[in-house]
Amino acid sequence: MAARPVSRMLQRVLRSSVRSCNSGAPVTQHRPGEPSQTAVEELSRRRQFLREHAAPFSAFLTDSFGRQHSYLRISLTEKCNLRCQYCMPEEGVPLTPKADLLTTEEILTLARLFVKEGVDKIRLTGGEPLIRPDVVDIVAQLHRLEGLRTIGITTNGISLARLLPQLQKAGLSAINISLDTLVPAKFEFIVRRKGFHKVMEGIHKAIELGYSPVKVNCVVMRGLNEDELLDFVALTEGLPLDVRFIEYMPFDGNKWNFKKMVSYKEMLDTLRQQWPELEKLPEEESSTAKAFKVPGFRGQVSFITSMSEHFCGTCNRLRITADGNLKVCLFGNSEVSLRDHLRAGASEEELLQIIGASVGRKKRQHAGMFSIAQMKNRPMILIGG
Repeated sequence: MAARPVSRMLQRVLRSSVRSCNSGAPVTQHRPGEPSQTAVEELSRRRQFLREHAAPFSAFLTDSFGRQHSYLRISLTEKCNLRCQYCMPEEGVPLTPKADLLTTEEILTLARLFVKEGVDKIRLTGGEPLIRPDVVDIVAQLHRLEGLRTIGITTNGISLARLLPQLQKAGLSAINISLDTLVPAKFEFIVRRKGFHKVMEGIHKAIELGYSPVKVNCVVMRGLNEDELLDFVALTEGLPLDVRFIEYMPFDGNKWNFKKMVSYKEMLDTLRQQWPELEKLPEEESSTAKAFKVPGFRGQVSFITSMSEHFCGTCNRLRITADGNLKVCLFGNSEVSLRDHLRAGASEEELLQIIGASVGRKKRQHAGMFSIAQMKNRPMILIGG
């Protein structure tokens, strides 16, 4: 079993030192749109400290390019109560028979194995994870795993207000909520269902219960919602939100077209016309997001630039689909069934060998948006967001 990358005590010391340095540091003049020199230097010192004090990381979760995979996304279900255009084909998708989906015990067995090897963050996805009847119990069971620091969930928000108090008590520590428009009628058009006000209720319930930031995922599509960028940013003035603008990505059945994609730089230019003082925040290692903040606003905005400026070089993510396949890359079509090996009675060591071989084959980067668009892959709903 691999040692933990960094002890919890060291991480608490680091966070404390960052707060201390930031609170007592003199204000440094810097150009708008760039992180302050103090913040950049502090982040650099933090990274150096982590490198010097890191224990050996699991060889099974380290690929041939040295990327250490400490973040696991587990899809709990293929089902969803919405039909988002960019996620699911209009005609729907053939669902995997229930007997071929991972059972709760199988999910927890795999989670336990990955956490023992160094995974310290698990995000539950779908489909819509909150429609799984035992989702609260799964969160509670994960919360008991020693070494797991973060349990997150990505949800469409429809059932969030009702379930969040139970989920928080069970140990849920991070929330991402999908919301692609602030116009109720447009919401129905994009997701092919009603429910806008339930999503907004869920967002406010998360804020009320103290989640900060509450991450709001917005897939930006030309001709559909790119005219709402400024309205989304305005939400961050008084609310502790991290609004994450996501470049439209190609998946099976979502009719991706390059002309529909609004690039990160185009979105950033739009925002800077309204807020020229928009400030870039320091990036954490392995972050998928480029983060910005309007000075004086409570929240922030981020950009997920998977298409125009990929972040493959620092990727630390692995995915397990609802039917038990391990995907080492969101945009790759290479998968290995952990479910089949589990049900065949594979030992922990055998499972690790299978996982390690799959991680070892991970490519340096994805194939690029145009090649991905031609590649046979699952619809997003069958991968897990």
